[in-house]
Amino acid sequence: MTNENTTEVGDNDNKSKVRDVSERKTARRMSKIIKKCVSLLDVLDGELRFIRIYDVNLLGIVILSCRQCGLSNCTTRYLVAMATADLLVIITEVLLRQINYYYFHMTFLDITPVCSVRAVLLSAATDCSVWFTVGFSFDQFVAICCQKLKTKYCTERSATAVLATTCTLLCLRNIPFYFIFEPWVMINNVLWFCVVKLSVYNDPAWVGFSWLDAVLTPLLPFALILLLNALTVRHILVTSRIRKGLRGQSKGEKPRDPEMENRRKSVILLFTISGSFILLWLVSVIEFLCYHITGADPGHYTQSQVIFRQTGVRLVNLSCCTNTFIYGVTQSKFREQLKSLMDYPVMAIVRFINKKA
Repeated sequence: MTNENTTEVGDNDNKSKVRDVSERKTARRMSKIIKKCVSLLDVLDGELRFIRIYDVNLLGIVILSCRQCGLSNCTTRYLVAMATADLLVIITEVLLRQINYYYFHMTFLDITPVCSVRAVLLSAATDCSVWFTVGFSFDQFVAICCQKLKTKYCTERSATAVLATTCTLLCLRNIPFYFIFEPWVMINNVLWFCVVKLSVYNDPAWVGFSWLDAVLTPLLPFALILLLNALTVRHILVTSRIRKGLRGQSKGEKPRDPEMENRRKSVILLFTISGSFILLWLVSVIEFLCYHITGADPGHYTQSQVIFRQTGVRLVNLSCCTNTFIYGVTQSKFREQLKSLMDYPVMAIVRFINKKA
């Protein structure tokens, strides 16, 4: 009797253990499913947010193209070019790559030639966005610090020539990216997906091209923008000190200085755009330097390193969406034009209703 009771107790214990193990497995499965759902919702929310910002960028291009924001034609040309390049980055990176990767399986965008073209377009658009910002910073540096050169360089014609030349050279520079990929698989005689060729990591020509690409974007632009801003700040401080002395401000008088007031908006616009660029690219630049200095393989990154790298990618994408908000914050006439543009559909509907009535 005692043995039977012991056996029953043992069976009950085993059943309870099995039940506990089964419940734990079920809980783990549910936890994984919930995490995947949350991750998918986060990704979807992020992509939709970028799509909404895509509309904002387009709105910025329209408002700036009207040329009623109180900015010079030269400055307006640079800002429109920057907004257009930013818009192309959002289209190629978010719409054509990320949304296609997360939500669609084996579309025509994944065919190897199309995939290679996407890589070229993304790289060229990113380069244009970065170097147009450098061009804008240099233009503002000349306008503020080099009065003799200003009349010749800071013109709409000069800006158009600089932007067209820069865009052409950068597009030509990115053509080799088309040839660094090979197909991952062939299905029904169709080449699918893009995989980087092994020769890219070993061939001296490709290694040299990789370093050139890294120097041109983002290391050199990063350094140039920092240098131009430092020189601009130095010139403003020296000029301000001299003008205060000449106008008797050091004696306690506070006369109005229209020259410095005219420069104020240009300086604020320059520093906010270039400062935003520096801050949002900083994580990516740090990750790049660590990658090349330590020789770490991104394929073997730890979880924290992967998160750091993905954060840098997200911030770089975000840098293509901030300029329109900067215009709205720093330029009162831009805000007025934005308000008028938003009011126009409402006023048109009201007029239509009144006319029908």
